Amino acid sequence: MSNYRFSFTDKTLTHLDFKMLYLAASKYEGEWQSNLHTHHFTELFYITKGIGEFQIEDKRFPVKENDVVIVNPHIEHTEYSSENSPLEYVVISIEGMTFDFEKQFPGQNFALYNCEGLKEHFSFLLQMLIKEAEDASPNYEIICQNLAEIIVIYLMRKQNLNVQQSLDTKMSKECGAAKRYIDTNYMENITLDLLAELTHMNKFYLVHSFTKYTGLSPINYLTQRRIQIAMELLSSTDYSIAQVASYVGFSSQSYFSQVFRKALGITPVQYRKQHIKDISPLKKMNQTL
Repeated sequence: MSNYRFSFTDKTLTHLDFKMLYLAASKYEGEWQSNLHTHHFTELFYITKGIGEFQIEDKRFPVKENDVVIVNPHIEHTEYSSENSPLEYVVISIEGMTFDFEKQFPGQNFALYNCEGLKEHFSFLLQMLIKEAEDASPNYEIICQNLAEIIVIYLMRKQNLNVQQSLDTKMSKECGAAKRYIDTNYMENITLDLLAELTHMNKFYLVHSFTKYTGLSPINYLTQRRIQIAMELLSSTDYSIAQVASYVGFSSQSYFSQVFRKALGITPVQYRKQHIKDISPLKKMNQTL
């Protein structure tokens, strides 16, 4: 008799912190409304059949079967279908979480992946999702939430993605535009006056509204964003401290070190020593500290 046993560690496993808002299956049938629009939540599209195009902000790109398109909150997007091979997809909307594409697509708040290797998994999971939603049996929402989490985890593992909690679930369009600008242009000299001009808002009202939705003022959010990127660079590259400071938008190495220490309680050099990875010993020796 063959016997297999798999043991699991006793450490506490945490679930992804998001709420599934809805599930929808769409098929082009000649009455497709292709208008650019935004949502306060993240959308995950899985193309089940056909071909078409997605437009996200000012970019358009083709999509086909087994492609996955992820669009973070407040990003304008729409879909176009081919007449000869109608586009079909399933979309999952999730609130309270965004995807971090910084490693693969710096400054980008959306991504396209081909998931041919996950076709069997996704087909099974999506069929279960749709059936549970259609049947609406007791506790079906719990099952749908867990199935959606499995899909997200598969994507994270396959595409080496990170996720982060989104606090701006019902953020206004203007504040969303300010946040998106900061997320994309954190390395630039961003001022409150510039953000107010871009969003056509009074800067004092912008600070109030932005803080209400995110818990941080625009400038404090900018600092947090820069520190997050700096942490990743310090742990995964051999850039000097000065190079990291310049890359993420600080005017000087000394000011960067001061802000970093205030945020984390340790210097950039100390953080690097504690978290450095995937850098050869020779490169470590040659780092400029």
